Amino acid sequence: MTALSVLDLMMIGEGNTFADTLNDAAALARHVEQHGYTRYWVAEHHDLPGIASSATTLLIQHLAAATKTLRVGSGGIMLPNHSPLVVAEQFGTLDTLFPGRIDLGIGRAPGSAGPAIRALRGGAPERDFVRDISVLCDYLADNGHQPVRAIPGNHQMPLWLLGSSLQSADLAAKAGLPYAFASHFAPRMLMDAIAHYRNTFKPSATLSQPYVIVGANVFAAPTRAEADYLASSHRHWVSDLYAGKPGPLPRPTEGFMESLSDRDRYSLAEAMACTAVGDKDDVGSWLRQFIETTQADEVIIDARIHDSEARCRSYQIAAESIADLLT
Repeated sequence: MTALSVLDLMMIGEGNTFADTLNDAAALARHVEQHGYTRYWVAEHHDLPGIASSATTLLIQHLAAATKTLRVGSGGIMLPNHSPLVVAEQFGTLDTLFPGRIDLGIGRAPGSAGPAIRALRGGAPERDFVRDISVLCDYLADNGHQPVRAIPGNHQMPLWLLGSSLQSADLAAKAGLPYAFASHFAPRMLMDAIAHYRNTFKPSATLSQPYVIVGANVFAAPTRAEADYLASSHRHWVSDLYAGKPGPLPRPTEGFMESLSDRDRYSLAEAMACTAVGDKDDVGSWLRQFIETTQADEVIIDARIHDSEARCRSYQIAAESIADLLT
């Protein structure tokens, strides 16, 4: 058995507004809640045109308020950008507002480029990521190990470590934390990292055995041709990013892959190797093989589809394609 979840970068579609993105995310959260999804995570990014997930905790509150049972959280909070005390206070408040429904996923990457990093950190020295995780855990547990308290009180919410390398896998294993691998955009180290995590995992007070989430891009539609058409928006945005031209999520176009050079097509295919495109049978077959290969406890799906209704339908088809495997 496995679980399915959503990863949302809060993309602003070409011709749409930030308000449209917020409304579309709430609609998707309500939709997947009715179709067997376990959680809905929002990423943290800054100063990237087209990505509106900068105020991550506020977006989590927005989505949690729009749903009833769906777990909502960060995928992830980029801890080097923040004081552990502030993160603990914000997520403790979210946990109080929506008890038992909030996830705190943390990562080491800045989620932005140099100027934005400097603006976020205000010239502060680089933080010690491993130490900050420990301090954050202290604040959430309200265990008295820190000189101040993160009001309000003790919060036993799940803490997840995100990454795409052996280093992150090793840290998650040693800390006894659940691990989410970003294979939806950085798949190269997937199998090595999750093998290392499982082989070196040390049980902790919060987790007795390894738990792995793997990322995938899934574009599902009634026909293969339509799915490929919908996927062109995501592919186009990633291709533009690699070319140094990030912007809004493009509208879908016919024959996008054929318009690329061989080199660009290869680079895009390599980055998006963990991607399913097709009808229900195609997507179901791909997901089953992906789950069997990785032995993942959960698959988190990133689907940057321009049309809100088509995006909701894609997530629904994905869930229906492996309904017998879902927890």
